[in-house]
Amino acid sequence: MTKDEILKALSFVLEPDLKKDVVSLNLVSNIGIDGDKVTFDLKVQNNALHNKKRIEEACIFHIQNKVLRAAQVQVSIDALPKEDEAAVQKEKTFKNIDKVIAIASGKGGVGKSTITANLAAGLAKKGFKVGLIDADIYGPSIPMMFDVMNEKPGVQNIDGESKMLPVENYGVKIISIGFFSAPDQAIVWRGPMASKALTQMFNDVEWGELDYLFIDLPPGTGDIHLTIVQSVPLTGAVVVSTPQPVALADARKGIAMFNMPNINIPILGLVENMSYFSPPELSGNKYYIFGEKGVSRLAEEKGLQLLGEIPIIESIREAGDVGRPAVLQNNTAQSKAFDALNKINLLENKVELLKKVNKALENVFNFVKQDGGELKIIDLTDDMVLQVELNGACRTCDMNTMTFKAGVEETILKSIPEIKSVEALNFSFEQIRL
Repeated sequence: MTKDEILKALSFVLEPDLKKDVVSLNLVSNIGIDGDKVTFDLKVQNNALHNKKRIEEACIFHIQNKVLRAAQVQVSIDALPKEDEAAVQKEKTFKNIDKVIAIASGKGGVGKSTITANLAAGLAKKGFKVGLIDADIYGPSIPMMFDVMNEKPGVQNIDGESKMLPVENYGVKIISIGFFSAPDQAIVWRGPMASKALTQMFNDVEWGELDYLFIDLPPGTGDIHLTIVQSVPLTGAVVVSTPQPVALADARKGIAMFNMPNINIPILGLVENMSYFSPPELSGNKYYIFGEKGVSRLAEEKGLQLLGEIPIIESIREAGDVGRPAVLQNNTAQSKAFDALNKINLLENKVELLKKVNKALENVFNFVKQDGGELKIIDLTDDMVLQVELNGACRTCDMNTMTFKAGVEETILKSIPEIKSVEALNFSFEQIRL
């Protein structure tokens, strides 16, 4: 007997609540074969005795009928924790997607959807496989920007499940709530209803293999944003703002949301939209209508990368209105601006390293948190210097600030050799005796 034979037999056993076979759900583990005896562990959603008995009998039946040499079968069954169910669904949905990037803005009207559309189309133009979810439930504009307003997603049965097939244009696969409502129909939903619709848009779509999946978030920080960070394995986020203080105030809130300990999503960088106006007759002149270098200063203050500055050019607006993103134009000022913005693909290595950093420091994060402190990753510079910040108090140890800093450095540099050094910003670790 082989493990493959056992798994093939168990692929005929359905988990009653999850409606899929136990093998594709990765619920089978620790398969053991000793002569004609088979043992394995199995997790189930419902821990009730009658449910466990029924699924155990199904496992034994299929193994003994499909693996003729199996005379004895022993099954150890445990309940599948509810959080594991969400993890199983998340892994299944995004297993063929390399990177998932959220595009956010604190304030509406700063051109976030324009930036998203041009990021997606620009990377598709470079040959990447790209998908785009229009998660702006109340103002879905992506279908217009890609000239697919009259299209509808297809439906296909895949592994016994009905899946939506995205609409595609310019090499970008698209799903939007706008495909399911009339152009003049208002979507009046409360937060839980909107969150449920988004969850379906994530889980019920067959994307195939993607290098990038962009998510165009609604403005602000609310229910929908929490749903996304809980349901989607985000690689990172990009925050879009115009340069004036009233927009920057809300961009700060967006940055703070991604930096929250229970969210902790790396920010890949900031984009300044509507940076300046250059009239066609005076293309060398720059008029800073909304203020100058506001996002650049914010990026410097927060230790984040400025990904690009997009000027106010009439044809960018026209390109969005007619449904062909400006980045697809040939050698124009606007396409060059968006091409420069698409250096986001150069950040891939940094993103992967930041994932490793978070994994390496997982125990340290928990240690600091239990004492009421906070350890934050501020940035990983282009020179591979990791910047960290600590505010906390040590109630359960004898370490001082320098000892703790050295421990963090050793943890990082040992496990991630690509990082050259660790720079401590505002590092405070105070001993408190109870």
